[in-house]
Amino acid sequence: MFEDTTVDTRPTKIMYVAEATAHGGRDGYVTSQDGHIDLRVAMPPELGGDGNGTNPEQLFAAGFSSCFHSALVLVGRREGYDLSGSTVAAKVGIGPNRQRGYGLAVALSVSLPVLDADIASKLVDAAHEVCPYSNATRGNIDVTILLG
Repeated sequence: MFEDTTVDTRPTKIMYVAEATAHGGRDGYVTSQDGHIDLRVAMPPELGGDGNGTNPEQLFAAGFSSCFHSALVLVGRREGYDLSGSTVAAKVGIGPNRQRGYGLAVALSVSLPVLDADIASKLVDAAHEVCPYSNATRGNIDVTILLG
């Protein structure tokens, strides 16, 4: 009766698995299995902590911005554009939700200084369909993309 219009964005093949372990939650440290990450984590002052370490929101912002930028370069290359000088910055906000838990919101700021606005917008839209972080968050959290 009703057609299912949802898009399945799950991987068909796992090509890489990242491993990380948290010790002590938001006031402890995180490590990666390969030793590349060994960071102190701390609550930011805005959430009642001392801020003497990184936090999960900063790590998520770093991951989302770098992944989205890679997706943008990929779709740009596919369309024949050189995206040298482009950047993607992420802001990740956290706050209480209506279910007595917490939620996230993301704002991505994309800079494509050598492209006109229409082409840049099309590439950003295509990257948003390709990026695994975009696919993972779609429908779950608000993601705003600012092009400028």
